[in-house]
Amino acid sequence: MGFEDARTEDAFGRTVPAVAENVAPLRHAVVGLAAGAGADDGVRTDLALAVGEACANVVVHAYPPGDVGPLIVQATVIESREIVVTVVDQGQGMTPRPDSPGLGLGLPLIANLSDKLEIQEGPDGVGTQLEMVFRLKRTAPAGSR
Repeated sequence: MGFEDARTEDAFGRTVPAVAENVAPLRHAVVGLAAGAGADDGVRTDLALAVGEACANVVVHAYPPGDVGPLIVQATVIESREIVVTVVDQGQGMTPRPDSPGLGLGLPLIANLSDKLEIQEGPDGVGTQLEMVFRLKRTAPAGSR
């Protein structure tokens, strides 16, 4: 599975193997897009943490141990007011795992950092799709919305 990359002044999209070393470049690309659109420092910090956590969730949870599937990230700046980031996998979907290596804090953290969070089945009912929305300019800290 190779890299697919699409980038314009107000959008970014990439599909990569869901492995740990791909998380940081995706996070940097999305934050760079937001920075280019004039995002506040705090928004960029929250965005980096949320995107990193969402991508790490795919790496750790989406596929059975030993399997590597796609990690798809798309980001779009809407009317220079907000950025919409979608993280998609083609894995097992959101099912309880008693052997989960995580603490279960990632999704609540993402929900707290973003202005809007939606989680649903992936396209054609395969995997999971997580959509986060961040306002580029904030008058109050993320936790006080």
